Amino acid sequence: MADQGKTVAEARSDFIEKIGVIVQTEGLPRIAGRVLAILLFDGERLSFSQLAELLQVSRGSISSSVRLLETQQMIKRVAKPGDRQDYFQIVENAFPHLIEASVLRARRAAADIEDSLAEIPHSEEGPRRRVAEFAAYYRAMSDGMSEVARLLRDKG
Repeated sequence: MADQGKTVAEARSDFIEKIGVIVQTEGLPRIAGRVLAILLFDGERLSFSQLAELLQVSRGSISSSVRLLETQQMIKRVAKPGDRQDYFQIVENAFPHLIEASVLRARRAAADIEDSLAEIPHSEEGPRRRVAEFAAYYRAMSDGMSEVARLLRDKG
């Protein structure tokens, strides 16, 4: 339940920490989630130094986090005229990229499971059925998430 008595600063801080935890449960560094959250909440271009100061973490942590978020096409590096520093901002329509990264992981998992399925003798019906069901689960996840990414792209 939302607390209507919070200030914007408190809501911002809570959001940044929540997204850090959520991203961490997805297997990514908490700092990457916090970077994503601050860029999303503030909607501004921020430099390495600004991110490090705002999140109270080292520039090295920021560096590895922004590289990761860039490879997932969630943020992009931008320049400000007359400033030699790199700045970062959320890419337009970023959320389909996040889903597409999950689609790739699900497809890899399905392929790996299917490789194992191919190694199980056909005479082993029980294990083959269970392993095939597991691969089908990942294929269905991949297909469903692909459709969600498409819907989000079309809305953007």
